[in-house]
Amino acid sequence: MACRFKTDLRESDVTPERDFINRRALMTGAGAIMASGVMGGQAVARGKYDVDAKPNSFKDITSYNNFYEFGTGKGDPARYAGRLTTRPWSVRIDGMVDKPGSYALEDILKGMTIEQRIYRFRCVEAWSMVVPWDGFQLSDLLSRVGVQGGARYVAFETLVRPSEMPGQKSAILDWPYREGLRLDEAMHPLTMIATGIYGKDLPNQNGAPLRLVVPWKYGFKSIKSIVRITLTDTMPQTTWNMQNPREYGFYSNVNPTVDHPRWSQASERPIGGGLFARRRPTLMFNGYADQVAGLYRGMDLKKNF
Repeated sequence: MACRFKTDLRESDVTPERDFINRRALMTGAGAIMASGVMGGQAVARGKYDVDAKPNSFKDITSYNNFYEFGTGKGDPARYAGRLTTRPWSVRIDGMVDKPGSYALEDILKGMTIEQRIYRFRCVEAWSMVVPWDGFQLSDLLSRVGVQGGARYVAFETLVRPSEMPGQKSAILDWPYREGLRLDEAMHPLTMIATGIYGKDLPNQNGAPLRLVVPWKYGFKSIKSIVRITLTDTMPQTTWNMQNPREYGFYSNVNPTVDHPRWSQASERPIGGGLFARRRPTLMFNGYADQVAGLYRGMDLKKNF
């Protein structure tokens, strides 16, 4: 499977969840990569990543989460994340960039065209959940701050605020949560910064107000509540690789031929299908091989897991 890109007429056209699911019947022939009202109301061609995939319910997406800053249980983020303050919010962008600084969320969004910041697609997540994300391409943000020629990687950090994120009072992980991508991965059009789902602001338990979405990688790569982005020429440390490098590699591409040391990754059970949902084969790169396999041409993906 891949992503569904879709185009709306105006930025103010926020689609209710029930209508979003049925919208394909109204949008046949539409669905370009950019999503906004400057299309003049004209239909555009189907997006090249477009597939038929019904999204999970808003309840599924917001009640089954991994966000250890709020606890290790799947329901802990929904239970405790409401106390997190997400406004005001700023992101420090530093390292090998031409315009380092602390950028307010509002300024990040204001500096983008409507097409850039209403970038919507329906993604199959690595834990077998289909999410209709709203947000913008990470490449648009990086291009604005000016990536310097020697940069090879992008590092990310999550907020540290134990007073509002009770899981950080535990030493289960070395806070802050850290993640990283190779620069070409970060600049790929499928790599986005999500700011919402179903046309609504991103819920706290899903990583408000800014989270990374890299749909061909396992879910823990999609770092939440981002407060720092650093361009660097060396591979950055990442939390789960630091925690257990034998089990979690830097790349963490979805690969059914590489088992986790404690379980097989050859099949998956769709979220939202109930306790007896039938498992299905895991797809290479989570179904996005046509789009991203070229990034790893010549690499040993069992060694570079």
